[in-house]
Amino acid sequence: MLGCAFSLFASISTGKVAWASAPAPGTAALSRDEWELFKTRFMTAEGRILDTGNGGVSHSEGQGWGLLFAVTFDDRPAFERILDWTDKNLRCRDDSLLAWRYIPWGRPRIPDRNNATDGDIFVAASLAQAATAWNCGPYAELARTMAHDILKRLVLQVGQRTLLLPGAYGFQTDDAVTINPSYYAFPALQQLAALEPSPVWAELQADGLAVISEGRFGNWRLPADWLSISRRDGRISPAPNRPAHFSFDAIRIPLYLVWAGIPLPNVLEALVRYWSSFPPSQIPAWIDLKTNRLAPYTAPSGMAAIAKLTLLDAGMRGIGNELSSVATASDYYSAALTLLAHSAQRRPAKFRHFSQGKNATVG
Repeated sequence: MLGCAFSLFASISTGKVAWASAPAPGTAALSRDEWELFKTRFMTAEGRILDTGNGGVSHSEGQGWGLLFAVTFDDRPAFERILDWTDKNLRCRDDSLLAWRYIPWGRPRIPDRNNATDGDIFVAASLAQAATAWNCGPYAELARTMAHDILKRLVLQVGQRTLLLPGAYGFQTDDAVTINPSYYAFPALQQLAALEPSPVWAELQADGLAVISEGRFGNWRLPADWLSISRRDGRISPAPNRPAHFSFDAIRIPLYLVWAGIPLPNVLEALVRYWSSFPPSQIPAWIDLKTNRLAPYTAPSGMAAIAKLTLLDAGMRGIGNELSSVATASDYYSAALTLLAHSAQRRPAKFRHFSQGKNATVG
């Protein structure tokens, strides 16, 4: 485990980004009870975050979110356990990025060493946040190394667009590139841009917003979970090898937009129209963007929390200000989305347009 008896870190000052620090004016502090409940239900003594909806496997995404929650609540012992387990079990590549999935009963436990970009982004950004919070230079150095490898291995130029690959391999053909718009975790990308300055971060953000804005389909004009981008003409369409849904992935798009305070009105207004057309307890878990068919079951509590967060951010009244509790979540993913929604509501980042690169606002 990285030691922090001394600090080598001086590049993020107190004037830089702190996307999980102080509560926003006029809101109550985020209850630590929610984090304690999350730990009790989904974190082992060794620091492994359990995906209970998938048989108890673990992902770099969950480890990254666990690190974020730990630094948010100033829980350094939990942070160190999560990081220690992550380093020992998921750092098995020839770079600083992480294997995306750990299967405890598997032989081997890491059958695929490909990474998941959103997991790496959250681990690196949480390390950067912890470096500042606890004056820990080694955390900053590891975060900077990961940020460098994200730029080097996961950023791709397709025509005039700078794109973020979902993983180092498996998402490109001669004809098209597949991306996941929900991997553009804008508050975390902002943190990494402060740590490892490069004009590429601004390009990623601007082009990511443009792709999210353009990559919407169906009667409601909602963003898709997965997109395909043609190398020939740049055309954006739902990824052909995956369901053309707005569902469990794309739900994170409004979360990150609201959290970062990014104005993307056409996307957020479409989501507000869609969600406000249902009673709060009857929001569907997904919608097929080709057929407009709705899921036959309602959204889990974590998805509903993000929907409510978005509606509240849009100024909707009469729905109450409180989001659901981790206690109501049926599994790890729903609980994580709930805690992320609380963090976005109570401790939002102050979005800073990048000083270099393209315009970051898409209307």
